[in-house]
Amino acid sequence: MFLTLTLLSIASSVVADSLTPESLAAKFSLTTSTTLPFPTATQSSGDTQALLVSGWSLSKGRVQNGGDDLAFVTDPFPNSPAPGATTGSTGPVLEVTYPAGSFSNNTGGAQFYNLWNTTETGGFQSMLLSYEVAFDAGFDWVKGGKLPGLRGGPNPTGCSGGNEATGLDCFSARVMWRTDGQGEVYAYIPSPNNLCSEKNVICNSDFGISFSRGSFTFASGQWNRVTLLVQLNNPVDTANGNIELYFNDVQALAQQDLQIRASSNLTDGGLYFSTFFGGSDSSWSTPNTTHTYFRNMQLWGGSNPSTLTGSKVTSSGTNSGKLWSPDLASSVLSALFFAVLGTVGL
Repeated sequence: MFLTLTLLSIASSVVADSLTPESLAAKFSLTTSTTLPFPTATQSSGDTQALLVSGWSLSKGRVQNGGDDLAFVTDPFPNSPAPGATTGSTGPVLEVTYPAGSFSNNTGGAQFYNLWNTTETGGFQSMLLSYEVAFDAGFDWVKGGKLPGLRGGPNPTGCSGGNEATGLDCFSARVMWRTDGQGEVYAYIPSPNNLCSEKNVICNSDFGISFSRGSFTFASGQWNRVTLLVQLNNPVDTANGNIELYFNDVQALAQQDLQIRASSNLTDGGLYFSTFFGGSDSSWSTPNTTHTYFRNMQLWGGSNPSTLTGSKVTSSGTNSGKLWSPDLASSVLSALFFAVLGTVGL
């Protein structure tokens, strides 16, 4: 009897901790939503690109890289839903091919930016992305690779590929798989207030920031559900930005002390569909041609930024060096000005 009650208690706890994308959208008051269209029949690569351009509101009206590696295909895992899911496949899924030897988005995989067209005044301050992803059975994870996430700001091509984030014109937050399928959030954002010294944060002087590596693990040969939340910091000189990730409807990570932006002109933009092996060199390359699959891609947005308590930014940093906050920069420039006046005797 005691064992039965204990098992029931554990089951109730698991259910209570399970948060669907819809419930998260309600929790964070994300009242605008969209579901990206999928076809009712399989499509060639050319037809797939045409549908993406016409129906997914792509930046610059095109697939940025890897269009020939995209196709809508029959679900390869119709009887292997994501844990906790109650429904199986309902139609074609988006297949991404990674040719043998490929790494980075110029040699395999695909990349494009969905600009979510909306009448939301002032742009979205919070955004939630949810999708399901499957990897070929026996998928070789190698050293890691990118998966779709969110991006924002007026610069549609920065904040990736080693282009540092200043917080003024862009940010990106993608999902990554690492060795053995370990997961993380990989972001191009500023790194103020000693962010890089925190336990679950790994900074790279040339590339992005890894959050909570290994906090969840992808399984191959079945569907996995990913839900990513990005809430912008407010005001812009306060590090209270919030990035959360839910894996199969259970929270895997929450990083809530972030300066995602340093300008109010930067807002959440939309889906950053970016997936490839790598990494920027051949040590990340896949040894064989392999695939991932995507379905049920949804977005929610809201006009409210983060309301968390945060510290004022004292040193707004990029990964390779620190940039001064506006107040500190003003003070230093004033001091230098008066020092120069004293030197020249004016």
